[in-house]
Amino acid sequence: MSILNLLISAGRALAERGRRQRAYQELIALDDHALADIGIHRSQICALLEGAELEKSAPAPATEAANFWSAQIRLISSSSRPDL
Repeated sequence: MSILNLLISAGRALAERGRRQRAYQELIALDDHALADIGIHRSQICALLEGAELEKSAPAPATEAANFWSAQIRLISSSSRPDL
């Protein structure tokens, strides 16, 4: 791997980490009722952001919420707009 590829990979990893951190901060700022409305529990936030699968016993709304937030993270990640 060339130095340039290494730097590009490191830059992308840092950008992804920043996006995940912002998403974490937004989700953790929600109260328990708002989280329940979107079908997730506070204890699931880290797993959702890390892309871990929810337990098989999780109800369907939690899985739908995981898919929703995964899609939101991908949308934020692909956005080319500068941070506000």
